[in-house]
Amino acid sequence: MEYEPGTGSLALFPSIHLETCDEPITSIETTVELETNHIGKGCDRDTYSEKSLHRLCGASSGTVELLPPPSSTANWTAGLSTDNGHDSDQVFEFNGTQAVKIPEGTVIDNLKEPFTISVWMRHGPGAREKETILCNSDETTMNRHHYSLYVHNCRLVFLFRQDPSEADTYKPSEFHWKLEQVCDKEWHHYVLNTEFPAVTLYVDGVSYDPFLVTEDYPLHPSKLGAQLVVGACWQEFTEHENDNETLTEADAGAEQRLTQYFRGNLAGLLIRSGKLESKQVIDCLYTCKEGLNLPIVDGVGKGMKIHFNPSQSVLSLEGDDIDSFDKAMQHIAYLNSRQFPTPGIRRLKISTKVKCFNEETCITIPDVDGYIMVLQPEEPKISLSGIDHFARAASEFESSEGVTLFPELRIVSTITREVEPEGEGEDDPTVQESMVSEEILHNLDSCEISVLGDELDPEQESLEVDMLQLQQKGIEMSSSNLGMIISGVDTMSSYEQILHLIRYRNWHTASLFDRKFKLVCSELNGRYISNEFKVEVNVIHTANPEEHPNHIVAQPQFVHPVQSASLLGHNPVNPHPSSVVPSAATIVIVVCVSFLAFMIILGVFRIRAAHQRTMRDHENGKENEMDWDDSALTITVNPMETYEDQHSSEEEEEEEEEEESEDGEEEDDITSAESESSEEEEGEPEDQQNVNRQQQLEWDDSTLSY
Repeated sequence: MEYEPGTGSLALFPSIHLETCDEPITSIETTVELETNHIGKGCDRDTYSEKSLHRLCGASSGTVELLPPPSSTANWTAGLSTDNGHDSDQVFEFNGTQAVKIPEGTVIDNLKEPFTISVWMRHGPGAREKETILCNSDETTMNRHHYSLYVHNCRLVFLFRQDPSEADTYKPSEFHWKLEQVCDKEWHHYVLNTEFPAVTLYVDGVSYDPFLVTEDYPLHPSKLGAQLVVGACWQEFTEHENDNETLTEADAGAEQRLTQYFRGNLAGLLIRSGKLESKQVIDCLYTCKEGLNLPIVDGVGKGMKIHFNPSQSVLSLEGDDIDSFDKAMQHIAYLNSRQFPTPGIRRLKISTKVKCFNEETCITIPDVDGYIMVLQPEEPKISLSGIDHFARAASEFESSEGVTLFPELRIVSTITREVEPEGEGEDDPTVQESMVSEEILHNLDSCEISVLGDELDPEQESLEVDMLQLQQKGIEMSSSNLGMIISGVDTMSSYEQILHLIRYRNWHTASLFDRKFKLVCSELNGRYISNEFKVEVNVIHTANPEEHPNHIVAQPQFVHPVQSASLLGHNPVNPHPSSVVPSAATIVIVVCVSFLAFMIILGVFRIRAAHQRTMRDHENGKENEMDWDDSALTITVNPMETYEDQHSSEEEEEEEEEEESEDGEEEDDITSAESESSEEEEGEPEDQQNVNRQQQLEWDDSTLSY
């Protein structure tokens, strides 16, 4: 049968009936088992980080996660093998040659009582050597173990050497538990509550007392540092160690090495110093989000014994009435309360035994096998949107408040569903199903702000957020030169409010023109990831108006030093500390204004020249119109006039024309060449005309008689 996420309970056996062939029976015992060992850590649970799960279960703050998912702020687990999937939470594999050193300062060297250590572990039958889960030992010289949690011969052992005290007496230091769960190759949840002299171990929510406790002297005072390791122990390497161990980390020439490697799987390793984990929180951490359910309604289960195991994967029924038994079996249901459950098959098995009055003729009921197919949930699409490019004045970056990076950020999540056609087209195979997008609400567990380009320089810039509001919401923040990470399970609206508070400050903006950032949010420990929302912030540089009221006048003050520096081949020190170096925008504006003024002057000059040329052509046209047309006239000439008078008058006309051309040259140098060429062209026909006139003025003496 199929289970669709978000539909609530699914009845598994709605029509089941027990047939005994009229054989009288005295009792019926039935066990219904749901197999979920292959899902996550034994069943379907929320895949948030262990820190976030503690917060959801009501645990107090102050936990330190020793096996976090690799990130920019916690990268010591990057080299470990994982499950390589996001449907379940992150599981780390230790193959007997791998271990991780926890950076100094992550956990205090000396745990303060009371304290709690919790871990998920899957471990099979191993060798007789010690396999260390967690070890804190001397970093150099000595070989003392301050505290350690390890597996030895399918026993879980916790070592804790107390701090030096005035009374130099024996104190409890080593606690042993012999448990089948340690070597059964199944996932189990271990919580160790320590408050000396009492140490209590919880396995899958059930408490166990140690069967053996040994005592030892407290540690002697020492100034040596300690090294915390997960998956091995940092100690002196001797020939008595395992011959088959591969040492992956060792200092050249040093005696201290990693030994006692762990073989198995670990997840969710946490330490909380100063407080114990309550039983309510422990039960919440182990409880599965899926399991069997039997609602007690309408007298269901009346007169019967009903028992669930802690994970609700096994249900036992015992009774003697067949009708009541059938009614109870028909109400058994499967329930998965996760919003986005892990898809896959969950197998079912029903085992039934009956007792009869006559044991010889009593029937045997065969086992029944089945399975539940949990369908793939609709994957949400997380979208980040808002203002992705804006500019602010340099003074805002340098102020104590800084510049808000995501002032109008919106976080929206949608899913796409297929809607079947209704009405007449419902049975028509040619009608295609339509897709509908719906907005949904869910939580987020992480948002990371990364710096694009150069890393943050702590001496002049930083990313900041109001820590008080983060603490009120139970959200944690970690930062580095690469950016900032906000983590913790909360609603999308709460994350919007938190991201609106993130500010960028830079108190040396003289050389800064822009900064780029990237924001990515995720849900369920990276199972669903949003789009990459990139923001670019530009810096607006302005000059001081009191020192430089006129940018055009102030320009030479900073132009000349730059020119001299380029000629000398070096950058001289500015002799005027109060001068302001102009921005690129100011220089561009000055150049544009100068070019515009030049174009205006050139245009005026060309217009004036064209106007003068037009006026001169107009005057020449009028002179041509005033010439007499003497083609039809009879001219009577005084024979007493001499040719010299006519020639003198023509020379006077040429002098007047030369004076006019000289006046034109004084007015416009460009038109002088044109006027000279026009005078030469006009002079040639005038000379020809004078020759013709001279020929006409000669006496015609052909008819005279002497």
